[in-house]
Amino acid sequence: MPTVLWTGRLSWPTRLLADAGNALAWITGSARDTATMKQRMKLGYEGACSDHVSRYDDLGREHYTRIATALLEGVDLRSRQVLDVGGGTGVLSLLALERGAARVVCGDQSLYMLHRCRAKAAAAGHNADRVAVQLLDAERLPFADNSFQAVLSSMLLGLVPDQARVVAEMARVVQPGGAVALSTHGPELYWQASDAMFRAVPKRYVLGYRLEFWPRDEAAVAGLLSRAGLVEVRTRRITWQDEFPGGGEAYDFFAATSSSWWFSKLPRDRIADCSQRLRDYFERKAVKRITADIILARGRKPE
Repeated sequence: MPTVLWTGRLSWPTRLLADAGNALAWITGSARDTATMKQRMKLGYEGACSDHVSRYDDLGREHYTRIATALLEGVDLRSRQVLDVGGGTGVLSLLALERGAARVVCGDQSLYMLHRCRAKAAAAGHNADRVAVQLLDAERLPFADNSFQAVLSSMLLGLVPDQARVVAEMARVVQPGGAVALSTHGPELYWQASDAMFRAVPKRYVLGYRLEFWPRDEAAVAGLLSRAGLVEVRTRRITWQDEFPGGGEAYDFFAATSSSWWFSKLPRDRIADCSQRLRDYFERKAVKRITADIILARGRKPE
C-alpha cells in the first residue's frame, strides 16, 4: 500500500495541511483506491486534465536529459536488448541507443507520451526495429521472465503506489546477469513548487485527496532493489537547483514536467482559472528556484 503521510520535504505549516488531508483520504478510503490513483496519473500524462503536458519536452528536455545521463553512467548497454519502464517521450530510450543499445522497448501507460516517443525516434532515424513502443502498466509488465538484457526506468517510481511491485517486475523481466537501473524522486524534489501548490490550490476541491507522489531516500530505494533479489546494489543522490527568470516560468516548468495530473480532481470548467491562480501565486511569491533531488540506483540479477 502507498504511504499515507507525505514523504518529501515541505514547510512545516504546509506539511500539517497536507498530512491532515492525507489522513482524511485514508479514513475515507480514497488513499487505498490505488486503481483510481493510477488512473488520475494516467489522465494527466494523456493531457486529459490540462494542456501542460504538451510542453513536456519543450520545457523539460534539459532536465530529463541530465537525469538520464546520470542514470546511465557506468551501465553497459552495448548490443543489449533494453526495456525502458515509464519511458514517456523517449528521452532515456533514445539516449540508451546512443550508448550502444541494440534495441529499446519504450513502455508507458500514456499513449500520448508514446506517440511523442515514436515521432522523436523517427526524426532521429530509428525505425521500430530499434525503438518499439509498448502500452503497459509498470506493476504488471506484459513480458515473460528474463526477456531483456537490461531494464531501465527514469523518474517513474515516485509516481506509482506499489513501488515494490514495480521493482520486482523489473527484476523479473531482466535476464540473469543483467542490470536494473533507475532514477526516482528524492525527498526534496520540487519541494518549493509543491509547497506553493499546496498553499494556493482551492482547498474545497482537494480536501481529503492524497496526492499521488511518494518520494524516497537512498536507503529506501536500495531496500526495494535488494528485496527484489538484486545484488551489487548501489545508490547515489544528486541535487541541484534550477533558477528561472520569474515565478511564472517556474510554474510553467513545474506544470509541464509533472503534467499537473492533480487537476483531475477539479471540475473541468475550473481548471484554467485554478492554473492561472497557481501561476499568479508563483509570481507574487517569487517562487523562482526549484530543487532537483534525484535518487539513482542499480543492481544486478544473480546468474
